[in-house]
Amino acid sequence: MDVTAFGRPSLKTCPSQHDHPAAQRALPAVILGRVGEVGEITGQRLAVPRIIERVQPQDPGEARRWEELLRRVGKILAADEIVVVDAGVKIQALQKAGRERYVVRLAVNFTARRHSLPAHTRGKKPTYGALVRPLSRHYKTKPLAATAPDARPTWEVEGRAIQVSIWRGLVLPKTKPQPTNRRFDGDVFDDPAFKKPWVLATPVALSFESVHALDPDRWPVDQLPLSAKPRVGAHRPFVHHPESVQRLPELAVLAGSLLSFLAATLPPTPTRFWDRRPPRTPGRLRRLLLGLPFPKHAPLPGPLREKHSATAHLPQGNAARLPRAA
Repeated sequence: MDVTAFGRPSLKTCPSQHDHPAAQRALPAVILGRVGEVGEITGQRLAVPRIIERVQPQDPGEARRWEELLRRVGKILAADEIVVVDAGVKIQALQKAGRERYVVRLAVNFTARRHSLPAHTRGKKPTYGALVRPLSRHYKTKPLAATAPDARPTWEVEGRAIQVSIWRGLVLPKTKPQPTNRRFDGDVFDDPAFKKPWVLATPVALSFESVHALDPDRWPVDQLPLSAKPRVGAHRPFVHHPESVQRLPELAVLAGSLLSFLAATLPPTPTRFWDRRPPRTPGRLRRLLLGLPFPKHAPLPGPLREKHSATAHLPQGNAARLPRAA
């Protein structure tokens, strides 16, 4: 599960906004939530879109968006499937939606508590479990040490030594120990191939190898908007009707998924003679399709037709990039 934004900075009636990293502020954008079923085709991990959720104009906030996505994914989740999400969704939202099977990426400053009360020595009896801090950090000038894990195995992967820290039976920081509490396990993977360690959590009893393998399976969901925006051409939409503003990104995500599937199943197309081992990417397939004429042998339905636009009067090549004289 993830969300994506189709930027519409000039659209005054845009239903939502999204934080733009370059502009460092929120700009008008059409935000879509998407859920994909991840599988493998010809050695590639691809995601088939199962749910595309629009933002509600009455409440376009992030909390409402994830709440609706988690509610809908619970209806289609099979018994042998698990939800994999990024740090944009919190454990509290997953528990509130009733999701019992998930793997979530956490922030590096995440904290939790033990489900059992610490031993009482003196003063007021403790009402919360001991605080668990997976990674050390600084608060202003005060150093905060990391909590000792329950287990700390070393895992060898492709010649790299990954240090794994495991905590069992954790609850949220503001949760008091009760028998009905929903607990989860926390795993930290310190991989030398990455600048920051992976902090993952899951309530399912899984080995740390399985948790580490599940988290990258959310990456193929990001290929859907990547194929839809620069490959299909949905990065610059010019529609203004309220229904078309929402529908065009949805169709673009679907078209990008089809393009990725066809690229993975068709023979690879080299760019030029130097491309000796071309991968099966949607960009190469799109470049091949651009050189082909519009299909004439297959009859199209009435709503789909070739648009005969007059373009002879428009400047071509480098002249199209030069500013016009006043």
